[in-house]
Amino acid sequence: MLSAESIQRIDHEVAKYPADQRQSAVMAALAIAQDEKGWLANETMDFVAHYLGMPPIAVYEVATFYNMYNLQPLGKYKLTICTNLPCALSGANEAVAHIQQKLGIGFNQTTADGNFTIKEGECMGACGDAPVLLVNNKRMCSFMSNDNIDQLLEELGK
Repeated sequence: MLSAESIQRIDHEVAKYPADQRQSAVMAALAIAQDEKGWLANETMDFVAHYLGMPPIAVYEVATFYNMYNLQPLGKYKLTICTNLPCALSGANEAVAHIQQKLGIGFNQTTADGNFTIKEGECMGACGDAPVLLVNNKRMCSFMSNDNIDQLLEELGK
């Protein structure tokens, strides 16, 4: 189900916990599985549950609680834009409108070429850098003016 490299990475995370608490590595294991597969299908979550020795429902609960896990296929680049009040007051709504206009899609939609999906996000803890967005849950981009958005989209291949 997962590559030997991903299993090795999960084993590295599991080793951080006592032997009888393998399930403590569930968040890391899901992130590793998602890195490999692009999203978390039920079969992938079932595999993680079995590998960690926990009920599948417990893995589903984690995966559905946190918005960093993709439960359906998304674009190559998931752009998660914070729209909470501090970001909104600093131009997030305008940034959202600009990105949606540039890509021709709305929230929870993917471009026809499969490159971009736009998601609405909660506070990312960088209010002083507002508006902010995350690229694929791993790269935070700050002060996202229209020019900065254009530059990011160009860099990512739009």
